[in-house]
Amino acid sequence: MDEEVDPDEENVNSILAQESSELFHILRNQSPTVIMKLCQMVPSGAGWNHNRLATCAATGTEHIQDLLEYFKEANAADCRCFLERVCLLCENIPMRLESRLLSVAGYANNACASSSVKVEKTPLPPSMQQLNKRPRIDHWEHYIDAVRSLLEKRWERLSESLVREVLLENVWVSLRTANRGRDRPDQTPGPSDRGSRTPELDGDYVAMDSRVTLEIFLQGCAGKVTVLLGPAGSGKTLLMTCLGQQWAHGLGPIPSSVLFVLLEFRQLNLLSRPLSLSELLCQHYLPPISSQDQKEAIVEYLLSNPEQSCWVLDGYDEFHSKLTRHKVLQGLLDPEKPLPVADLVSGLLNRQLLPGCTVVVTCRVRSIIDLEGVSDKVGQLLGWDCHEIKEYVHNFFGRKGHTANRALGVQAADLLLSTRHLLAMSSLPALCNICCICLEHLLLKGRDWEGTQIPQERGSETGKNAREIEECHSQRGDFGGRGTDDIMMDVTNVRAHLASTLPQIPSTLTQVYLTVIEAFLSRVPDSRGGNDKPTTPKPPQSAESMLSMFASELCALSQLAWEGLESNKILFTAQDIPQDVLEFSIRTGLFSQVELRREDGVLIKCYSFVHLTVQEFLAALRIMTSPDVSDMQLKKRFSLKTRWTTKSDQRTVFTDSLHLFVCGLASPNCTQALVQLARTCGGTGGQSWVQKRQALVLKLLEKLCNNNTLTGPKILELCNCVQESQDHKLAKQVVGTRPTLELRNIRLLPNDIDALAFVANSVGDKGIGLDFGACSMELECLDVLPSCRYIHFLCFRSRKYGDKFAEKLSSILPQFTILKKLEFCGASLTATGAAILVSALQKCPDITEINLNDNNLKDEGIEHIADAFDKLPKLVLIMLGRNNTSLKALDYLIRKMSSCLNIKHLHSDGMKDVTVTFSKESDISSHKTNPEPTVSLLNQKWSRSEMQIVAESLARCPALSVLDLSGGQWDTKTLRSLTRFLPKFSVTEKIVVNDSCSSVAGLVILTALLSDCPAVMELHIRLQSPVQVSIVSSGGREKPPNEKSKRLCLSCCGLLPADLDRVLRSLGTSSDVTFLDLSSNSLGNKGLSKLLHVLPGFSSIQEINASNNGVNMEGLGMLAGALCTHHNLTQIHISDGGRDRVTLKFFPHQSDGKQQLKVFRINNTLLLPSEISTLCRRLAKCRSPLELDLSHSPLQEETIDSLLKVLPKMTSLQRLNVSHSITSTTGALKLVSCLTVSQRAKSAELRMQAESFIHFDSVKAEQASCRLTHFSLRSHNLEILLQILQRGPQLSDLDLSNNQLRDEGVKRFLDYLPELKITSYVNLSNNCLTQQGLLDVASTLCDVSSVEITLGAGERCLIWFTQDEGCGKTLSVRDSSLERGHLIRLAEIVSVCPNLTKLELKNNFLQLDWIEDFVKLLDISQRRLSVSIEESWIRSQEAVGLVCRCLDLRNNIHTIRVHQTTLHLCLTKATEVTSASDDCADPTCSVATEKICLVDCAVEGYQLASLRRTIQKCPFLTEMDFSHNNLGVEGAEFLCSVLPTLPKLSSLSVGSKEACVTVVEKLSQALLQAADIQHLNLSGHVISDTAAQIMARVFPRLRSLNLSHCMWTEAGGLHLFKAMGECVALEGLRLDSLRLNEGGRLCLAQALRNVNSICSLKLNKIATAMGQSGANGMLDLLNAMEGLTRMEEIELEGWRIADTGVDQLTRLLASWTELRKISLSKNLISDQSGDKLLEALTHCSHLEELYLSSNSLGDLTAARMALVLPSLTHITVLDISENHIGHEGSLSLSKAITCMKNLTKIHLTSVGTSELCAVAASLAHCPFIKDVGLGWNNCGDEVAVELSRVLPLCQKLTSIDLESNSVSDFGADALARALQSCPALQLIRLWRNKVSPMEANRLSLRDRRLNFSST
Repeated sequence: MDEEVDPDEENVNSILAQESSELFHILRNQSPTVIMKLCQMVPSGAGWNHNRLATCAATGTEHIQDLLEYFKEANAADCRCFLERVCLLCENIPMRLESRLLSVAGYANNACASSSVKVEKTPLPPSMQQLNKRPRIDHWEHYIDAVRSLLEKRWERLSESLVREVLLENVWVSLRTANRGRDRPDQTPGPSDRGSRTPELDGDYVAMDSRVTLEIFLQGCAGKVTVLLGPAGSGKTLLMTCLGQQWAHGLGPIPSSVLFVLLEFRQLNLLSRPLSLSELLCQHYLPPISSQDQKEAIVEYLLSNPEQSCWVLDGYDEFHSKLTRHKVLQGLLDPEKPLPVADLVSGLLNRQLLPGCTVVVTCRVRSIIDLEGVSDKVGQLLGWDCHEIKEYVHNFFGRKGHTANRALGVQAADLLLSTRHLLAMSSLPALCNICCICLEHLLLKGRDWEGTQIPQERGSETGKNAREIEECHSQRGDFGGRGTDDIMMDVTNVRAHLASTLPQIPSTLTQVYLTVIEAFLSRVPDSRGGNDKPTTPKPPQSAESMLSMFASELCALSQLAWEGLESNKILFTAQDIPQDVLEFSIRTGLFSQVELRREDGVLIKCYSFVHLTVQEFLAALRIMTSPDVSDMQLKKRFSLKTRWTTKSDQRTVFTDSLHLFVCGLASPNCTQALVQLARTCGGTGGQSWVQKRQALVLKLLEKLCNNNTLTGPKILELCNCVQESQDHKLAKQVVGTRPTLELRNIRLLPNDIDALAFVANSVGDKGIGLDFGACSMELECLDVLPSCRYIHFLCFRSRKYGDKFAEKLSSILPQFTILKKLEFCGASLTATGAAILVSALQKCPDITEINLNDNNLKDEGIEHIADAFDKLPKLVLIMLGRNNTSLKALDYLIRKMSSCLNIKHLHSDGMKDVTVTFSKESDISSHKTNPEPTVSLLNQKWSRSEMQIVAESLARCPALSVLDLSGGQWDTKTLRSLTRFLPKFSVTEKIVVNDSCSSVAGLVILTALLSDCPAVMELHIRLQSPVQVSIVSSGGREKPPNEKSKRLCLSCCGLLPADLDRVLRSLGTSSDVTFLDLSSNSLGNKGLSKLLHVLPGFSSIQEINASNNGVNMEGLGMLAGALCTHHNLTQIHISDGGRDRVTLKFFPHQSDGKQQLKVFRINNTLLLPSEISTLCRRLAKCRSPLELDLSHSPLQEETIDSLLKVLPKMTSLQRLNVSHSITSTTGALKLVSCLTVSQRAKSAELRMQAESFIHFDSVKAEQASCRLTHFSLRSHNLEILLQILQRGPQLSDLDLSNNQLRDEGVKRFLDYLPELKITSYVNLSNNCLTQQGLLDVASTLCDVSSVEITLGAGERCLIWFTQDEGCGKTLSVRDSSLERGHLIRLAEIVSVCPNLTKLELKNNFLQLDWIEDFVKLLDISQRRLSVSIEESWIRSQEAVGLVCRCLDLRNNIHTIRVHQTTLHLCLTKATEVTSASDDCADPTCSVATEKICLVDCAVEGYQLASLRRTIQKCPFLTEMDFSHNNLGVEGAEFLCSVLPTLPKLSSLSVGSKEACVTVVEKLSQALLQAADIQHLNLSGHVISDTAAQIMARVFPRLRSLNLSHCMWTEAGGLHLFKAMGECVALEGLRLDSLRLNEGGRLCLAQALRNVNSICSLKLNKIATAMGQSGANGMLDLLNAMEGLTRMEEIELEGWRIADTGVDQLTRLLASWTELRKISLSKNLISDQSGDKLLEALTHCSHLEELYLSSNSLGDLTAARMALVLPSLTHITVLDISENHIGHEGSLSLSKAITCMKNLTKIHLTSVGTSELCAVAASLAHCPFIKDVGLGWNNCGDEVAVELSRVLPLCQKLTSIDLESNSVSDFGADALARALQSCPALQLIRLWRNKVSPMEANRLSLRDRRLNFSST
């Protein structure tokens, strides 16, 4: 405190003058009220204007300055009164200044009595009335003295047993960036990023050289919040206590005049209730103060002078609460208001309490995130270096001066410095002390015990040193470091020196701590009583015996440690610990003691483990030895800890080392120790339980090893865990899923590198990569790095890595023998470091890739590296960008290409991206033809002189394939300099000069290259943005003159007609230009005229593009005239009236004299009538075949009129394309009149805004086609159309679909139909017809061939005029929702149509009674009629009832059949019914029905009973079929009852889907009695032996027999086969899917030999179980067929017939001359055998169906088909799917198909080739083709397009299968267009093709016959 000044008159004014500057600043911050009161003290006669006092108080600093000046000159009494008043009224006066002013002003109550100044008499508040500042200051100083005493005593307690002196000037601190909310670094997420990861504030923000001593660091911290970071055990608490002790002695950086408040958060944790600032200071910091006045004085002074206090808050990481931003309140806090401790601390940190005070907070690194935004200064304690560690070790062992101790200390220091784990631990003072205790124990174990004991008094060292440190948490790598080269010594040399003399040090951290526990246990005195201090260690014992001796104590300690870990507790009271365990722990030194004051002020003793890691290790022991810790608790605690700090991380006081210790204890090396403890800790399983727990840990670790989503810090932590476990299998799993271990933004220590080596070395020779990105890494880490033996990729990416780091790295690089890739980028490497680094890389034989981007190499460094190219033989890539280089470096690299011939590519983008790529050594050694190198020099802003330098270097380069000089933006001089050198360049492909030529002058310079440089073949220039220029070379290979072609592209260059002259002149005599692109310029009609004028000079021209040049209709006229006069000009394409596209295409003159089709295409142009007339008149002069394309050009009606007038004159016109050009129905009708205007018009296909064409023939067309769709043909338009059609030629077909005709329009059209000359069909689909319109169309049946109508989805209405020969008329009505009245009317129509033979009604929602009425009303008189009615309800009982009802209603039903849901009726003529009645005994009750069938319609046996009466009325019944139903016993009984009543029944079919025994057994006797049955079908049944014996008696009279899928016993089968041999009249035999044994096969063969009458034999899929091979058995059956000379149909599918079988079959075919069908699918017929088979088929001249699918046929068989099949003129079906036909075979097939005129079905599914275009084209020659299968062939659009061309020629085609091919949107669209001409085609399958879902949906909506689904 300053010396007081006597209050005399001579000094008071001078003191005011001295302090006026500081007083001025204080007064400026006071309230207006205070200033007003001070101003009122000025006497009225002093010359002040008192009317302006308010202004004085409220305004600025001028009046305050005047006030001070006045009292400087006033008398002493007035001045003293003023100063006293200032001290009374003003706030925030510094204590020094306030003391001085009060001293000079005096203290008497009447101090102002003699003063002339005016003092306001207004009474002050009570607090102001009692204010007396001198007593307040005295209380303050007394309080400070008490604090000094407190801190001195505290220091005495802590410093009693210090091994070394604590000096703040010897403690080093690393400066770090303070992260205040108002000035945040960019790399740290903002406060709103809750839970986001931020890198730990390590050395990553500042260089490690930014370090100062702690004393300097704390200087200048007055009034700020300073944060001191340090890991647990770094001595933060000791240093803060030392700081307080220095303050108490008037030393150190904290002024002695301020109050030093040292608060430990562990103490604040005990304060649970809210308290005020006064209570905190006067009750809990110091012993309670009883005087209330003293308390108030101290607090009031503190509040008035907050800058006079320094608050040290120690150990924030131990605080149970957490300071978060949401607790920061607005405004100042009330110091008198009790608040939670967390809010008080928050108020201090956030300047809401005691603003201006000094705050120092200590915590661990990861807790800094809570202080984000409040800290002004941040520093981190650095760990001890080797010198400090060694000094501490010597002090520890030699403190008493004993020789033995000092010798032991030398050995301990050497051993510690040579052991990586111990050295890393010893960088922290607390752990260094523990390491010394551990080494002491190990050294004593390793030498003779006698004469080497350490004195007794050293035993208390640990307990005392425990108070030297704080027990705070840290992550394992968070030990700090000095960042200098002396952190580690030469480990190799030291280890070699000590290997023979020192004990074995544990290899893992876990084993170190196990040894530490052993060391502490060894300090237990011999007698357990009397002395609480640790004593001299006992004689050495084994670890197991030591643990066994103290197992109970260790179990108790481990339980305490675990419970503390679970509850986040590190301090324990005596009540928490059993007394014996407490005494044991104090004796061993495992516990340290602290004193804390409870909330009631009482001091208590608390205990903690000597270090947090010791507590965690003991907790890990508990986990691994006690069943009290469940597996679930272990899993919850087992997780990897990241070194990045997370705002959402759960706060814990521990160091997160538990999982490491658990992994280490899972090692087999620890099993025996764990077993000893487990037996004491309540375990029941002993060793087995421990091993089970160890296995669980390893399993959890294995799961993490296989997790490929771990971040870099967690990967590193995983490596540490695996190293602790010493499990090499886990190490392999870590690297198995990670080819590169990526470590980002973390600090690495040698221990971490050692852990990485343990994992990386497990990978073996395949190698692994290490990527260190922005990691803090000391140089000693590089000493450890070579222990990673299998590194093939190394990456270092950080500005921290410079030349020194590179030099150190270079010393170890040769040790990486398989290193292939090195990245040293984003660093601080210079030329010096680069030279050293590249020199070292020359010793790495396999290095292939080097990345040195983003350094500071400069030109010199690039040259150093380039000189080493030849010395790196396997180098493939080197990156040198962003290295502060110039053109000199780039030119050096270019010149290097001449000497280093393996350079493949040189790339430079400015100087920011420089890359050199080399050819692989293998490519060079193999003498492969490698492509020439390429050079890319982008964005180089060279001058003319610089261009010459580079061009000269490029001219000396070897041949380049591509030279890219884009981005230069050069002027014409620089560009001309380049073109002069360009002929000297050896470039085989192209030179790219994008963004380097910006004017027409430059363009002309470059254009000249086409004539001046013969090697230039193409020139592409674009001057508009983006500017593009490319010069394409001939490739160095001279082409024949007739193959040379040059292209000149000058699009988007802004060329004017005058510029065109310059360009043409620059071309000179270069007439061999084949392609000229002048698009997007400004040539206009004038330029176009010039271009057309010079056309004869371009003798080789093929195409000219003059688009987007402002050409108008005048120019179009020029083009039309040019098309007629220039013979080689074949196509002109114009868009948007010439303003958009204008292209001219040329075709060489043909020597054969054939005229080339010429096309004049004008699209997207609105043509006026006069314009179309002009164009057409000019085109009429064209004598070559012509196509006029007016698509997408809207044609008005007047324009169409003009077109129609001139069309007759255009005699060469072949096609007029008006697609998307018809805008109205009227216009379309005018175009249809072309059919009458021009006799050459042969078809008109018109559609509103869609594809529309009019085709012309060269002569008069005999027949035309008209398709007018998607218009609105209402009454008037329809009348016009009908009149046009009446005047027109004969029509083959007329399509009026989608024209909104409705019923009335269709009715009107049908009225005209007889007058129209139509030969094929009329399509009236999609015209909104109702049932009335349907009936109108059906009424035309008398005049047409057939009618098809569907009113449902995909409405169809087709009227056919042609019919198959011999077929009657047909009517098909589907999905039309007919009502009763409609059905009655339909019956009337059918009845009056004499030639109708077939009626089909499908899915029309008909009801049973309606059908009955319809059947009843049918009147067919003298003709036969087939009726099919399909409804979903026709099943089961309804089906039976419908059959009965129909037979009751009509007696002329010849056949009635229900198959699934369809009723089939066949009605006979009335004369046939009369004849049948005459033959019947009771003609009144009989019907002429001959066939009744109920097939596969879910009929149950009992439902047939209602049919009995009906059947009895059918005496002429010859056939009954009840197959594939559920007949059962009732059905069999029914048949047995009716069979005797049917004397003429000759055919019975009861085939079954499911095997059934009863049916055949029931029927067998009845069949025996039914002597007239000759055709029997029992397929699918089980035939018992009894039934077989009876059926054998039935067989001899049969003519056909079907026993497919039947089952019988071996004996039963023999009976049946023998009976078959007696069927002398048998013509048809079907035995599919039978399983034959040897006996059955012999019997069947014999039966076939006996029966020579068979015409149809079906033996598909017969399986054998014979002793001999199946193939031989089949041959026997084939041999048995030699006598079957009447064979017409044979099926042998699935016989596995191979070459031998085919040979036998070919011999049989010679005699089967009547054969009509043969099926040999699913056999083993080879291509050669297929050839023989086809040759044999020449004898079967009547063959109609040939099935050869699923064999191995190939091109040879296909070639034979081309020769044989044309001779088989009756072939209708051909199936060769699933074979191996190639392209040649498909061509042969196409030749065969061309001659197969009767072909109706062909299946070529999966035939082995996609080239089926020829096959598709050949279908045009098959007029009867109906079904085509080309699926699963990978056919593309070409096949689809060819089919679309053929479809209109195949009018009977109904189905095409193209599923699973490669048809795209284009091919599908072509098929959709072709469908318009194919009304009979019902389905095209396109599932699994390459049609986009959107396009498939669009096309299926357009035509539902296109099916893209799988069903």
